[in-house]
Amino acid sequence: MTSHPQQPFTFMEDENCQLLENAHSEFNKRNFDKAEELYARFISSCLQSRNCEASKLATAYNNRGQIKYFRVDFYEAMEDYTSAIQTDCQFPIPFYNRGLIRYRLGFFEDAKSDFQQALKLDANFEDAKMSLQQTLLDQQEKLNRGY
Repeated sequence: MTSHPQQPFTFMEDENCQLLENAHSEFNKRNFDKAEELYARFISSCLQSRNCEASKLATAYNNRGQIKYFRVDFYEAMEDYTSAIQTDCQFPIPFYNRGLIRYRLGFFEDAKSDFQQALKLDANFEDAKMSLQQTLLDQQEKLNRGY
């Protein structure tokens, strides 16, 4: 929670909140094309107005990244996860999500770093713990094989 007083909503903020809620709704219904379009509109609006909560913008980037991940557009998904991290560096989920892609691409050192950062932010993040353990095992196996 922020410690400063909340500003009253402007029309633009209210409209953005509705856009984000609609995007989340479409995402949850697995209408990914529509959700992606709405997240893109929300992100664009935030970047133009420079008047959005970092956590909401980071969530929009992260969720749009998820949609790209589902389509196996790994590099585009990583860009969104990186944008989410740059927007809110205290949000562990995009670190974890980016780590999963880096792991799948065989970038074990980068994946390890992302999983460790996710755990630094949330020590109880069980999926990140398991993914870090698997990354370390696979990284060691790759070293043992000599490549």
